[in-house]
Amino acid sequence: MAAFEKLVPPAAGEKISFEGDQIRVPDHPVIPFIEGDGTGPDIWRATQPVLDAAVAKAYGGKKKIVWFEIFAGLKAIQKYGIDTVLPGDTLAAIREYAVAIKGPLTTPVGGFHYVCLECAAEQNGEGDARPAACVKCGSKWVTRRFRSLNVGLRQQLDLYACVRPVRWFEGVPCPVKEPERLDVVIFRENTEDVYSGIEFEQGTPEAKKMIRFLSEEMGKTVRPDSGVGIKPISITGTKRLVRKAIQYALDHNRESVTLVHKGNIMKFTEGAFRDWGYELAREEFRDRIVTEKELWDQYDGKKPAGRIVIKDRIADQMFQQVLLRPDEYDVVALPNLNGDYLSDACAAQVGGLGLAPGANMSDRIALFEATHGTAPKYTGKDQVNPGSVILSGTMMLEHLGWGEAAERIIRAMGKTIGQKRVTYDLERQMEGATKLKCSEFGQAVIENL
Repeated sequence: MAAFEKLVPPAAGEKISFEGDQIRVPDHPVIPFIEGDGTGPDIWRATQPVLDAAVAKAYGGKKKIVWFEIFAGLKAIQKYGIDTVLPGDTLAAIREYAVAIKGPLTTPVGGFHYVCLECAAEQNGEGDARPAACVKCGSKWVTRRFRSLNVGLRQQLDLYACVRPVRWFEGVPCPVKEPERLDVVIFRENTEDVYSGIEFEQGTPEAKKMIRFLSEEMGKTVRPDSGVGIKPISITGTKRLVRKAIQYALDHNRESVTLVHKGNIMKFTEGAFRDWGYELAREEFRDRIVTEKELWDQYDGKKPAGRIVIKDRIADQMFQQVLLRPDEYDVVALPNLNGDYLSDACAAQVGGLGLAPGANMSDRIALFEATHGTAPKYTGKDQVNPGSVILSGTMMLEHLGWGEAAERIIRAMGKTIGQKRVTYDLERQMEGATKLKCSEFGQAVIENL
């Protein structure tokens, strides 16, 4: 049992365990949760009852989640102090219990970021131009400059795969004519690429040293007034992501895995991602896969039974393909930045991030999360769509092996949307819809379970 500084684990419930690579889930697993910043508390208050009700209905009270609150972001600052946005307790709890779920967390954009210990209001500042007081409650601001907490969680816990299913719920307004044709599961590498955090600000000694090294030692020209970042993509990071994507496709009877890259330009990073992906497929899944080239050279385009097709697409081409020929794609594996772009673009095709679930996973740890931001202007207003976290919860239930409860929620979500009982983001686009509060939408889903 992990030793915590300020957390007190629940007295009831049991830890998830493993036998070899196989997860073992008790009937009353302890699941840590992070409410999140901004609209996170509203969303979580709508989500938790939905998950609990679905489990109760599916299993007649024999199974139950024992929730354990842990902290990150603004709530962590309030509990642990101004220098602690991601406490060691939180990382230790997720490692200890193996499965967790979280709402959206604050991601500042450049400069300094200010938060208020009294009311948790937040504000981005320019440089060191510190606000005199909180614009919301008048208290003094505390300053904190930090990178994305979401990236920090992924890197600290080595959650190398961001998994995002994208599908359409009938009745959801969207910008394409046939949204039902898009049904993909995106596996985005989480720990490498330009998200690795290796970058140096323009004009700093580190940036100047890097530019000088590139010029003098490597013969590469970089403008001296540049900021500099490094884009690492490794064999290890690539192969473990592609392995997980292929295994998912096999386990869920999917038809293909597509490797997406910009290897025509970045040959030794993104091009290598493509090559290492094919290499892994042949090394570990030879009797379960066929490459797209083999499909046409040896099988006249007819996929052998029991196999999945491994293919690849250039990133810019793929953005066209998911619009023009979306039903030709199934499971998609990408490096970090391309995966970020494509997953959001696909979500937009089926109605936006409000209904886009996600998870960040290693071989043992799974952290399920909202895929959208904190929307601070709606904090405490009980207005936003909780669908992303509710659906992330269904992914969590499937991961636990509680598929019947997950299916109940998916059907209930579809029914609720079909009844045009939706939050403001969808109501304003749907003729004759009834606008529900965040909490009311959660209750509507429970009624339809």
